[in-house]
Amino acid sequence: MYENHYTYRLTWSSEDHEYVALCAEFPSLSWLEPTPQEALAGMQELIRDVVADMRAHGESPPEPLASCGSTPSGPNRP
Repeated sequence: MYENHYTYRLTWSSEDHEYVALCAEFPSLSWLEPTPQEALAGMQELIRDVVADMRAHGESPPEPLASCGSTPSGPNRP
């Protein structure tokens, strides 16, 4: 299941007064909830539904960034 391998970000929305979950592979989607855990769970469920819908219509969902050969940024660690 791709939704566990996608890149997620959780942040506080001062405008909405809730946590917002984002997914790098689906930049047009977001999910708001009162707690970060609920926001992440809601976003993962949304991604599951979107991926299932894409497959049902013969579309290919985006590959998770982690499987595209990308490497994490930041200082190298020994």
